Amino acid sequence: MPDGRFIDICYHAPVTMKFSTLATALLFAIVTSIGVGAPAHAKTLRYATQDEPQTLDPHSANLAVANRLLSNIYEGLVFRDKDYKIVPWLATSWTQPDAKTWRFKLRPNVKFHDGSAFTADDVVFSIERALHPLSQLKVAVQGVERGRKVDDLTVDLIMREPNPVLLNHLVFFRIVSKTWAEKNKAAIPQNYKDKEETFSSRNSNGTGPFMLLERQPDVRTVIVENKTWWNRNSPERGNVSRIELLPIQSRPTRLAALISGEVQFVNDPPTQDVPRLKANKDIKIVEGQEARVQYLVFDTSRDELLYSDVKGKNPWRDLRVRQAVAHAIDVEAIKLKSMRGLSVPTGTIITKFDQGFSSDADKRLKYDLVRARELLKEAGYPNGFGVTLDCGNNAPAADICPAVAVMLNQIGIRVTANVMTIPNFFPKLQRADTSFYLLSWTSPTSDALYTLQSLVYTHGGDGVANASGDNNYGRYSNKDLDRLIDQFKVEPDMKKRDALIRDALLLLNRELPIVPLHRQIIPWAMSAKPGTDVTAIFPPNGTPYFFRFKIQ
Repeated sequence: MPDGRFIDICYHAPVTMKFSTLATALLFAIVTSIGVGAPAHAKTLRYATQDEPQTLDPHSANLAVANRLLSNIYEGLVFRDKDYKIVPWLATSWTQPDAKTWRFKLRPNVKFHDGSAFTADDVVFSIERALHPLSQLKVAVQGVERGRKVDDLTVDLIMREPNPVLLNHLVFFRIVSKTWAEKNKAAIPQNYKDKEETFSSRNSNGTGPFMLLERQPDVRTVIVENKTWWNRNSPERGNVSRIELLPIQSRPTRLAALISGEVQFVNDPPTQDVPRLKANKDIKIVEGQEARVQYLVFDTSRDELLYSDVKGKNPWRDLRVRQAVAHAIDVEAIKLKSMRGLSVPTGTIITKFDQGFSSDADKRLKYDLVRARELLKEAGYPNGFGVTLDCGNNAPAADICPAVAVMLNQIGIRVTANVMTIPNFFPKLQRADTSFYLLSWTSPTSDALYTLQSLVYTHGGDGVANASGDNNYGRYSNKDLDRLIDQFKVEPDMKKRDALIRDALLLLNRELPIVPLHRQIIPWAMSAKPGTDVTAIFPPNGTPYFFRFKIQ
């Protein structure tokens, strides 16, 4: 699922009901494609978002936009209720017979979308699939070596190493049908990095509240109510039976569709347009602070940067240069101009929702252009240097990226903002084909391990099939940091564990392999019109769980 003072960092004209010919044509194409001439069915939710889910494979790519969709199709052993507490899900209970075994009793009479029975075989198979080298969801089974079937409705998770917060991780574990995957030659995850096309990247078969009906990439994806869902009588369940996901990249067109009633839900309204939407009686805004951090990353691994005018050396390897960048970023200006107040500046890569958060590690270097220039001079770059900053074209990154470029240009770091479409951006990062990039990150496990192990642990450094460094695209490596992560990964005493996490966060503050910018406040925009009035709950992970949505 995915940032000196200056004027108009990224100005966008306010949304009105007058559109260019192109925007009007786009809106007409979208409207006609979804058949909006007929009255909207009370239980159909038309959902417009900027980005297209790039894959339906449950284990291949850890991308926010795909996770939002797949979390409504696939399920795991445990889940989080509306209060964000862990509750039994496809497992009804669990015990620990010994230090290296977790035993789960599985829920009986659960069916996959194709009607086949859910059993321990599917859990064991899904663990193997999630641990495959091509999987980006290894962290969902952190510490697990393998699954072992006890009987059809009992499965053991055999631990390679202890994981004191295993249940937090298993919230993110998606279970797929073994028979279905093997039948369709999808036993291993899609190779997303190389843009492989597989059956599992285009089709799905989960046990969740919604099932795939239609998939037209870049046009629409339709999921419909799973009428055999085991949890249909849940008191949390709303009344939405069909969701039509429409990828609409144009911001004015997306909002025009919402204002006109052609869609009822937009999960990513542009921040600069939120005040206007709040003033519209037919629209309501639900805001929540997402457990997501926007941050900058340096390539600290190469002897010479790929995309820079500095030859023969890598300026990012000098701590003083990284400190200069941190001093030059005016996060309050970004909050005011780019985010329109919808952000909370931060100095750490995890959030208050995550186990291990420490307020004394939430510190950032102050905005100081004079000090930034001094540091560059001390590092041997009195005239600065040129470098390319890679960013996705999704909101709010597309706004923050040019803002950062302007700020760094003021101290002599001549930044070329390379704003790319998401289908091109993430594969580029996964090839480590970058010198400097902007990204955001959230932890669905609500634990610091997921973030630190994925983002800053030495890439592949532990030599086993888990998540170490999977998303460390700058290839930062620090043995002391790895050691701290290895220690708290298995520490059962939570007080000691939190102290180790704090030490790791303070080390990151000192070394600055990444520069955190802010935590996002996410607005959801939805219809407030009678008959299409949408009620939704915003969870800290920012995922719209559609089975909880209501339309009245």
